[in-house]
Amino acid sequence: MTLLTFVDSLSLHKKARNFGVSAFRDSFVRKVRVATCKETRPNVLFSWKLEYGGASNSSFSSTSLASEQQTGVASSSTLKEKVSEKSQKYKVKPIKKVLVANRGEIAVRIIRSCRELGIETVAVYSTADRNALHVALADETVCIGEPSSKKSYLDITSVLAAAEITGADAIHPGYGFLSENSVFSSSCEEMGITFIGPSGFAIEKMGDKSTAKETMLNAGVPCVPGSNGLLADAEEAVKIAESIGYPVLLKATAGGGGRGIKLARDSEQLRSLYQMCSAEAQAAFGNGRLYLEKFVEAPRHVEIQVIADKYGNAIHLGERDCSIQRRNQKLVEEAPCPVMTEELRAKMGEAAVNAAKAIHYCGAGTVEFLLSATGEFYFMEMNTRIQVEHPITEQITGIDIVQLQLQIAEGRPLPYKQSDIQLRGHAFEVRINCEEPKENFRPVPGQISSLFVPGGLGVRWDSHIYPGYTIAPNYDSMIGKLIVWGPTRDLAIRKMKRALNEMNIAGVPSTIPLHRAIFNNEKFIQGKEVYTNFLETEDILSQVVA
Repeated sequence: MTLLTFVDSLSLHKKARNFGVSAFRDSFVRKVRVATCKETRPNVLFSWKLEYGGASNSSFSSTSLASEQQTGVASSSTLKEKVSEKSQKYKVKPIKKVLVANRGEIAVRIIRSCRELGIETVAVYSTADRNALHVALADETVCIGEPSSKKSYLDITSVLAAAEITGADAIHPGYGFLSENSVFSSSCEEMGITFIGPSGFAIEKMGDKSTAKETMLNAGVPCVPGSNGLLADAEEAVKIAESIGYPVLLKATAGGGGRGIKLARDSEQLRSLYQMCSAEAQAAFGNGRLYLEKFVEAPRHVEIQVIADKYGNAIHLGERDCSIQRRNQKLVEEAPCPVMTEELRAKMGEAAVNAAKAIHYCGAGTVEFLLSATGEFYFMEMNTRIQVEHPITEQITGIDIVQLQLQIAEGRPLPYKQSDIQLRGHAFEVRINCEEPKENFRPVPGQISSLFVPGGLGVRWDSHIYPGYTIAPNYDSMIGKLIVWGPTRDLAIRKMKRALNEMNIAGVPSTIPLHRAIFNNEKFIQGKEVYTNFLETEDILSQVVA
């Protein structure tokens, strides 16, 4: 039976602010007092008020950085067999119950992988997500606050309290929200909860873009020419830009998701944009510091999926091409990259693995590169979490990345060597958002009145929506991911076109018509001249037919 609970996060947060992490944990465990409260919400069986005492001079921070495939090499059962062979040689702590600190499709994705491994799950949710699919699928659920992310999914105190009262021994952060928050990762460790992801140290190293670049340069990973660290002022930016040549990019060191980036083509524009970019970064991320990079004209956005265990072993699972974007945010991803050679893959893969080893990385991560038309590649950033687009890597390798994350978090060694990884066929993913593409991608939340999802061999749909589901306006506009696999790129394109023509979502607008236009574009079909400015250069929006 699913137990629905409600954490009084306001009271909890107020008290926790006066505690250090250790004091918070000890006080919570020793003095928690659970009192049944009067039912105040439909669909909620019980409410709980959590109270604890104690004092400490240190503060407990709850800040955030914000913001299957049939050709596979290993099934979940064979993965368990492989890792069990080596488990006796390593310190393995089996995970019994995972709290999923996220929502939407990724929460559903994690719960399904846990269930296949026999691991119990806890879903946390805001009051806006009371009827969400991940809430229905989990073994236990805890309401952690109001619709605002800051008062629910970004509230470290409430998430940790939910783990305590349910007895969860591990937390999977998914992507977004607290997934790249070093404080959260360290807090989990301090409380004896397994964080299914890297250490706080690794997150902190890669979370600050300037520090990440410096770390990668020291590790011998190719980086885009630019400032060596943070900029002091606009004049320093101009001086560096003149030495490396225009155009250049101003970037927020704490930025992410395509935000905090400005393009300058001359010194006058650079000076005028400096203060604007700094102010926007301060407002969005709480950090207005900037760094500068040479702007690589017409690049491809290519990323390498890396996996590392706690014993210094690291491998990569090939690349993904994420060049189709809008406002620096990905729309279409494919694997492998259509212009990739075996030699270039080996070089980029080695650079990505070296990047992971340089920060003693553990878990699944992605190293993102810019790939020039002439074959040079440059480190852009490392995402210290699972990516939205991980399914296409799963499709061409046959490896369940979420299950592999869980095994590594238990302390098991990697069950694969680099030579074991074989890429088979071709896969695409399109992100379906509830947006109006022709109105500057304006989000349009609402209720799903009807839904038809395509099927067939090699077609996968990762989502949390269903007929009658109401999309809340409080969160990201992505409502699902349509993934296809085919033996060749051409056959995969044909399959995606068929699937997009079959798919129908009624009640809200979506980006399905945009994806149809992309997959009918001749340059996209050829795959050789697809860059991050593809939507603009091909005027794709003018070709969208509702």
